Amino acid sequence: MIVDDSEVMREMLRDILTAGNYEIVAEAVNGVEAVELYKNFKPEVTVMDVLMPLDDGIKATKNIIALDKNAKVVMCSSITDDALILSAYNAGASGIIFKPFVTERALEVIHTVMQE
Repeated sequence: MIVDDSEVMREMLRDILTAGNYEIVAEAVNGVEAVELYKNFKPEVTVMDVLMPLDDGIKATKNIIALDKNAKVVMCSSITDDALILSAYNAGASGIIFKPFVTERALEVIHTVMQE
């Protein structure tokens, strides 16, 4: 599942995941929608932006992990601040990819998370 409020970013992530032979089962534009779609689709991995309207990626990740402690969430951010990274991992994120996306690196992180 892809979660990002930007259509352009969702499209980029869609291209990256498709290139890695991943199937996109759902797309959300905010954290509230992400949690609802997670309940319905139970994706193997969720790639989620940190900064979004309504519930941000940190809160949405916490809510998804509360529903399913085995959920795999890879956070996306253009911010490389240590506090933000720590917040993402404390929320339950399994990995982080940074914008602008590098296809090989993003797929490496997602593949590693899927193997856990």
